[in-house]
Amino acid sequence: MMTDELFNHIIARLISNADDAVANAKKDPNSEFEEGVQLAYYTVLDTIRNDLIIAEYDLKKCGLEEDPINKYA
Repeated sequence: MMTDELFNHIIARLISNADDAVANAKKDPNSEFEEGVQLAYYTVLDTIRNDLIIAEYDLKKCGLEEDPINKYA
């Protein structure tokens, strides 16, 4: 069963991976692969965030209060 604690942990892992993707893209700015990975993470986080907003979920509970597109793009 999905609990808020488990859900928030999964989102935290996605955010951490997105942060790593940004760092990797900065290390190799000419890599289309690294750019694609970065794009994939912030697109997924943005999609999840939008659904959580609709569901009126407290974004601070899972760390998505900041717009991923503004943060990662």
